[in-house]
Amino acid sequence: MEERNKIHVGLDVHKDSITVAAADPGRDKARLIGKVAHDVPKLLKVLAKLGAPEGLHLVYEAGPTGYGLQRALSARGYRCEVITPSKMPRQAGRRIKTDARDSVELAECSRAGQLSAVWIPDPADEAIRDLARAREDAVNSRRQVRQQLKGFLLRHGRRYAGKTSWCGAHDRWLAKQSFEQEAVQTAFTEYWLAVKSADERVARLSQALLDCIAGWRFEPVVRALQALRGVAAITAIGLVAEIGDLSRFDHPRKLMGYLGLVPSEHSSGERTSRGSITKTGNGHARRLLVEAAWNYRFKPRMGREINARQEGLSEAVRTTAWKGQLRLTKRYADLKARGVHANKVCVAVARELAGFVWAIGLQAQRESAATA
Repeated sequence: MEERNKIHVGLDVHKDSITVAAADPGRDKARLIGKVAHDVPKLLKVLAKLGAPEGLHLVYEAGPTGYGLQRALSARGYRCEVITPSKMPRQAGRRIKTDARDSVELAECSRAGQLSAVWIPDPADEAIRDLARAREDAVNSRRQVRQQLKGFLLRHGRRYAGKTSWCGAHDRWLAKQSFEQEAVQTAFTEYWLAVKSADERVARLSQALLDCIAGWRFEPVVRALQALRGVAAITAIGLVAEIGDLSRFDHPRKLMGYLGLVPSEHSSGERTSRGSITKTGNGHARRLLVEAAWNYRFKPRMGREINARQEGLSEAVRTTAWKGQLRLTKRYADLKARGVHANKVCVAVARELAGFVWAIGLQAQRESAATA
């Protein structure tokens, strides 16, 4: 059925309820259908009164409820899209926001073709992404308990003389710390045990992440991305899990925009004004790229580790990775020589690194499809 003849249904989805509105073909205002409990069978009864599945186009905004509703509706023959909330058209003077108004607005904007749908990952892809994010949360928790232990030691005048913390030498130094007061010694021991527990948690999740990609459809892409400097296994898995199928971006600039690495701009007439990066889209992948970009402050070289990661990869992938290293190290050095702040330099390099991720990822997907 043609899109203009379909009934567009807006769903305002919450944890406990779903508000339904429908916009019939034409220019009439969308009508409010009502509110139901967040229960698929009950929602299906409401949708059945509007028409057959092939005659409806359903939309709802991405949120904390995930993609379960979309998958359940798609399995029953409905066309259901999850909408990007940040690209939802908003009226500048609107001061009233309700579930009913939101659902009506979704239906009308869907009928007008003004909405942008997000990419829906497969359940297997989402499972790996959940594991990658669990590891990221564990790393953040470990950082917090490490800071708490360092703050405790600083309050008691204990300063580690070594250059690098959280290594074998630092661990041996911690084992030698002793305090006169029993309460203080107990507090120190609890802080230290919390750090050790956090280290073990990160190690378990890291190993689980490495194990679970065996047989994954994007496993060849993960291996290929490790040819890039600063992109080891955990980083490569995180990038692929967050970005997904790279072929959905027909140009690397679209990937850069999706990651929020492009400058914001407000230009009018002869005046052009650019600001900081937009920071829209996927913040997890953006953080991984920015962290990887720090590695390009060193001169280009092929060390033992990166050579080991490139074993078994095609010549095209290795050549692109080396070109990327040459370009990005030069880019980093040039911007640094101009006096640009180090953080801005790193973001600029991360933006160009996204282009090489796109090129190598597509090459790996093509090679994988050719050998399948």
